[in-house]
Amino acid sequence: MQITEHIASLSEEGRLLAAIAEQAGPGASVPTCPGWQIRHLLRHTGMVHRWAAAFITEGHTAYHPDSGEPGLDGAELLAWFREGHRHLVRSLEEAPADLECWTFLPAPSPLAFWSRRQLNETTVHRVDAESALGGPLTPVSADRAADGIDELLTGFHARPKSRVRSDKPRTLRVRAVDTAATWTVRISEDPPQAVRTAGDGSAEDVDCELSGTAEGLYLTLWNRLPLTAVTLRGDRAVARLWTDNSAVTW
Repeated sequence: MQITEHIASLSEEGRLLAAIAEQAGPGASVPTCPGWQIRHLLRHTGMVHRWAAAFITEGHTAYHPDSGEPGLDGAELLAWFREGHRHLVRSLEEAPADLECWTFLPAPSPLAFWSRRQLNETTVHRVDAESALGGPLTPVSADRAADGIDELLTGFHARPKSRVRSDKPRTLRVRAVDTAATWTVRISEDPPQAVRTAGDGSAEDVDCELSGTAEGLYLTLWNRLPLTAVTLRGDRAVARLWTDNSAVTW
């Protein structure tokens, strides 16, 4: 996906999140984030938006801590969230192509990194907001979902912080049936190693395969949908290794 597409989608996802949160109300429980209410979701996501925007606008070239979550609630909290989201989108739109600032995952450029990262951050939390209403989820296109799977498997969980580990080497295949994308994830005592290939990857024996639409896999791998949302073949314990240990925390 192009940077401009990421930014346009981020703009839409943030507006959707705010509208859904307003409809649900600040005290609504968020089933996909046990213990959270909509107010917690808005405070967290709004804080992340401002944290990311600071790297873009202030050019920090090393890690810079966030400013913390506000004690706001109700209409004030919603207005604060919307203001921060608009600021993030504007910051990305106005940033130079040769932007230099800190990032924490491999990317073609800092601008590509932050536009992609904040799109996926906001999309996943928009799904969280929709879970509070209990209705249907707003669709994510196959291309966007596959890009999000890439970031999760080859980015987040390639880091030493990943807790997806196994004393016995195991192999998980993730196959998106509506794209040409397949990921092979090797799980061991070290951080998982994921490789994306074209085709269904069926020539290689694996311990477990998860297949489904790119959207279904994206949300399942982010633990926003249960394993029953995709097709599982092979050793279910390998899939549980993922679901039980893959949560990304702040």
